[in-house]
Amino acid sequence: MMKFLHTLLRPDQEEQDQDQADVAEAANILQIGEFQLLQLAYADWHGENLPDSKLNPLFTNYMVRKQTPPWARHYARRIIDWDARGLLVPNAAEYHRFDRGYAMSAPTGIKPFCTAALVLVFALSGALWISHQSVDGQTSSSYLPPYFNDKNMHSGATFGDAKHQDIGSGS
Repeated sequence: MMKFLHTLLRPDQEEQDQDQADVAEAANILQIGEFQLLQLAYADWHGENLPDSKLNPLFTNYMVRKQTPPWARHYARRIIDWDARGLLVPNAAEYHRFDRGYAMSAPTGIKPFCTAALVLVFALSGALWISHQSVDGQTSSSYLPPYFNDKNMHSGATFGDAKHQDIGSGS
C-alpha cells in the first residue's frame, strides 16, 4: 500500500526494472514509442510483424504486469549498444515503419527552390505593379509606398504637410 501511495505522489520515481528501463531508453534513442519498439523487436526476432492476435496480450504483459519479453530486452540492448558505438542511424526508415505520420522526404535539387523563388518574385512584382497603378493616374516619385506625387516632392513639402493637404483638399 505504501508503494502504491508513493507512486501516486511521485510518479517520476516509479520503480522500473532494468529491462523496461532499457526498452524505454532504446525507444527514446529512436524517438518512437515503447510499444513501437516492441513491434520492431518482435519483427526482428521472429521475422514477421506482430500478429493482431498477440497485440493485447503483449500490451497487458508489458504495461500492466511489467513483464519484458526476452526478444524485446535483446533488441533494446542492441539499439543502446549501437548508439553508444556510433553505428545507429535513428532516423532510418526501418525504425519508423510503424509511425503513421513519419516522413523524411524533402524537396530535392535546385528546381523546386527556383520554382518557389520565381513564384515569389512574380507575386511581389505583380503586387507592386498593381499598387503603383492604383495611384489614379498621378505621376509618382517612387515605386514604393508612401506615394508622393511629383508636386509634393519638388515643393519641399514634408510627409505631414502632404497628408494635411490631401485631407484638406478633399482628394
